[in-house]
Amino acid sequence: NGDVEEADMGKRRKLYKLVGVSFGLLCILQAALNISLRHVFLSNITDHNFQQGWVYFYPSFYYISSTKKSWHDSRDDCLQRGADLVIINSKEEQDFTRKFHKTTWIGLSDRETEGIWKWVDGTPMTKSYWARGEPNSYEGKNEDCVEIRYPDEEKNWNDIPCEDQRFWICEKTTAL
Repeated sequence: NGDVEEADMGKRRKLYKLVGVSFGLLCILQAALNISLRHVFLSNITDHNFQQGWVYFYPSFYYISSTKKSWHDSRDDCLQRGADLVIINSKEEQDFTRKFHKTTWIGLSDRETEGIWKWVDGTPMTKSYWARGEPNSYEGKNEDCVEIRYPDEEKNWNDIPCEDQRFWICEKTTAL
């Protein structure tokens, strides 16, 4: 009777090991599949956007214009592309936008309330990279929109009238 119980216990242990190993292999297979599918998905998005003149910098795509427009017209162009003017969320993104060596619009303004700077998505500005003496509404002008003015300097934001003509940077976020 003891030998039968011991044999049953041995079979159960083998079964549990088999189930455990099978489950582990299934998890590894699922992880590999997830990584492969994400890579294929991102490659398809990346290929399409590169063909349209977009640049990828994790986790977004950026379009840098080759013509100049007002802040409002620049934003309209971004919206037509399924994007919006760039929102700078980190030092890395700020450094990335400087690489284009152009005076460009970004998605920051105080159009709603003077002195209250908000991004195009409605969020308040929490981290800034204002050039020295900025923002200043220079010579009493109504300077409600923000440009990257001095690309060679880390702190390079400048407030200027929204009607001025500048290049612009659109940002399209990717959701993976």
